[in-house]
Amino acid sequence: MRRRRRVVCCPSPVRDPLLIRPGLVLPLAEIELHAARSSGPGGQHANTTESRVEASFDVAASATLSEEQKARVAARLGPRVTATAQDTRSQLRNRELALDRLAARLAHALEVPRPRTATRPTAASRRRRVEGKRRRGEVKRARRRDRGGEE
Repeated sequence: MRRRRRVVCCPSPVRDPLLIRPGLVLPLAEIELHAARSSGPGGQHANTTESRVEASFDVAASATLSEEQKARVAARLGPRVTATAQDTRSQLRNRELALDRLAARLAHALEVPRPRTATRPTAASRRRRVEGKRRRGEVKRARRRDRGGEE
Protein backbone atom coordinates (compact mmCIF):
# COMPACT_ATOMS: atom_id res chain seq x y z
CA MET A 1 0.00 0.00 0.00
CA ARG A 2 1.29 3.41 -0.94
CA ARG A 3 1.78 5.93 1.84
CA ARG A 4 0.06 9.28 1.46
CA ARG A 5 2.43 12.15 1.84
CA ARG A 6 1.69 15.75 2.63
CA VAL A 7 3.88 18.41 1.15
CA VAL A 8 4.17 21.88 2.61
CA CYS A 9 3.58 24.48 -0.08
CA CYS A 10 6.67 26.20 -1.29
CA PRO A 11 7.00 29.97 -0.85
CA SER A 12 5.70 31.86 -3.83
CA PRO A 13 4.64 35.39 -4.75
CA VAL A 14 1.38 35.39 -2.76
CA ARG A 15 0.54 38.43 -0.70
CA ASP A 16 1.99 38.57 2.78
CA PRO A 17 0.42 39.38 5.21
CA LEU A 18 -3.17 38.14 4.84
CA LEU A 19 -5.77 40.92 5.16
CA ILE A 20 -8.67 39.72 7.34
CA ARG A 21 -10.47 43.06 7.61
CA PRO A 22 -9.35 46.70 7.72
CA GLY A 23 -7.00 47.08 10.66
CA LEU A 24 -6.34 43.34 11.07
CA VAL A 25 -3.74 41.43 9.09
CA LEU A 26 -2.31 37.98 9.78
CA PRO A 27 1.28 37.19 8.84
CA LEU A 28 1.51 34.04 6.71
CA ALA A 29 3.89 32.63 9.33
CA GLU A 30 0.83 31.98 11.54
CA ILE A 31 -0.94 30.02 8.79
CA GLU A 32 0.01 26.42 7.99
CA LEU A 33 -0.26 25.49 4.32
CA HIS A 34 -0.35 21.88 3.12
CA ALA A 35 -0.60 20.51 -0.39
CA ALA A 36 -2.07 17.15 -1.32
CA ARG A 37 -3.36 15.38 -4.38
CA SER A 38 -6.71 16.68 -5.48
CA SER A 39 -9.68 14.30 -5.53
CA GLY A 40 -11.99 13.63 -8.43
CA PRO A 41 -11.41 13.16 -12.16
CA GLY A 42 -8.60 14.84 -14.05
CA GLY A 43 -6.58 12.25 -15.86
CA GLN A 44 -2.85 11.92 -15.57
CA HIS A 45 -2.34 15.49 -14.38
CA ALA A 46 -4.46 14.98 -11.23
CA ASN A 47 -2.64 11.77 -10.41
CA THR A 48 0.82 13.36 -10.43
CA THR A 49 0.45 16.88 -9.02
CA GLU A 50 -0.40 17.99 -5.53
CA SER A 51 -2.64 20.92 -6.35
CA ARG A 52 -5.13 20.72 -3.45
CA VAL A 53 -4.18 23.27 -0.78
CA GLU A 54 -5.32 23.31 2.85
CA ALA A 55 -4.74 26.43 4.93
CA SER A 56 -5.09 26.01 8.69
CA PHE A 57 -4.84 28.55 11.46
CA ASP A 58 -4.25 27.75 15.14
CA VAL A 59 -6.33 30.28 17.05
CA ALA A 60 -4.71 29.85 20.48
CA ALA A 61 -1.15 30.15 19.14
CA SER A 62 -1.81 33.41 17.29
CA ALA A 63 0.26 36.38 18.37
CA THR A 64 -1.76 38.76 16.20
CA LEU A 65 -5.24 38.29 17.67
CA SER A 66 -6.19 39.73 21.06
CA GLU A 67 -7.55 37.42 23.78
CA GLU A 68 -11.08 38.69 23.12
CA GLN A 69 -10.74 37.99 19.40
CA LYS A 70 -9.30 34.53 20.07
CA ALA A 71 -12.25 33.72 22.34
CA ARG A 72 -14.76 34.92 19.74
CA VAL A 73 -13.18 32.89 16.90
CA ALA A 74 -12.75 29.78 19.07
CA ALA A 75 -16.38 29.96 20.20
CA ARG A 76 -17.69 30.22 16.63
CA LEU A 77 -15.24 28.09 14.64
CA GLY A 78 -13.29 26.03 17.15
CA PRO A 79 -9.61 26.03 18.13
CA ARG A 80 -8.35 25.34 14.59
CA VAL A 81 -9.78 27.05 11.49
CA THR A 82 -9.19 25.39 8.11
CA ALA A 83 -10.04 26.18 4.50
CA THR A 84 -9.28 24.04 1.47
CA ALA A 85 -9.24 24.66 -2.26
CA GLN A 86 -8.93 22.20 -5.12
CA ASP A 87 -10.84 24.18 -7.73
CA THR A 88 -8.06 24.72 -10.24
CA ARG A 89 -5.12 22.79 -11.67
CA SER A 90 -2.68 25.35 -10.31
CA GLN A 91 -1.38 24.93 -6.76
CA LEU A 92 -0.63 28.66 -6.62
CA ARG A 93 -4.21 29.61 -7.54
CA ASN A 94 -5.61 27.05 -5.07
CA ARG A 95 -3.36 28.54 -2.41
CA GLU A 96 -4.80 32.01 -3.07
CA LEU A 97 -8.35 30.61 -2.96
CA ALA A 98 -7.70 28.75 0.32
CA LEU A 99 -6.23 31.88 1.91
CA ASP A 100 -9.19 33.98 0.71
CA ARG A 101 -11.63 31.45 2.16
CA LEU A 102 -9.74 31.36 5.46
CA ALA A 103 -9.75 35.17 5.63
CA ALA A 104 -13.51 35.25 4.93
CA ARG A 105 -14.24 32.66 7.65
CA LEU A 106 -12.12 34.56 10.19
CA ALA A 107 -13.66 37.92 9.26
CA HIS A 108 -17.17 36.48 9.68
CA ALA A 109 -16.26 34.94 13.05
CA LEU A 110 -14.78 38.23 14.29
CA GLU A 111 -17.91 40.27 13.54
CA VAL A 112 -19.45 41.72 16.68
CA PRO A 113 -23.26 41.69 16.50
CA ARG A 114 -24.83 45.10 16.94
CA PRO A 115 -26.95 45.33 20.08
CA ARG A 116 -30.67 45.70 19.45
CA THR A 117 -32.05 49.13 20.20
CA ALA A 118 -35.38 48.94 22.00
CA THR A 119 -38.18 50.81 20.25
CA ARG A 120 -41.72 51.61 21.30
CA PRO A 121 -44.64 50.28 19.25
CA THR A 122 -46.23 52.91 17.01
CA ALA A 123 -49.72 54.21 17.64
CA ALA A 124 -50.99 52.48 14.48
CA SER A 125 -49.56 49.09 15.54
CA ARG A 126 -51.15 49.46 18.99
CA ARG A 127 -54.47 50.33 17.33
CA ARG A 128 -54.25 47.27 15.04
CA ARG A 129 -53.44 45.03 18.00
CA VAL A 130 -56.40 46.27 20.05
CA GLU A 131 -58.72 46.03 17.01
CA GLY A 132 -57.69 42.41 16.45
CA LYS A 133 -58.31 41.57 20.11
CA ARG A 134 -61.73 43.22 19.95
CA ARG A 135 -62.71 41.25 16.81
CA ARG A 136 -61.57 37.98 18.38
CA GLY A 137 -63.59 38.76 21.53
CA GLU A 138 -66.69 39.40 19.42
CA VAL A 139 -66.29 36.02 17.68
CA LYS A 140 -66.08 34.27 21.05
CA ARG A 141 -69.09 36.19 22.42
CA ALA A 142 -71.12 35.22 19.33
CA ARG A 143 -70.31 31.55 19.95
CA ARG A 144 -71.52 31.87 23.52
CA ARG A 145 -74.84 33.41 22.43
CA ASP A 146 -75.39 30.66 19.81
CA ARG A 147 -74.79 27.89 22.33
CA GLY A 148 -77.04 29.55 24.90
CA GLY A 149 -80.03 29.69 22.46
CA GLU A 150 -79.82 25.97 21.55
CA GLU A 151 -80.05 24.66 25.10
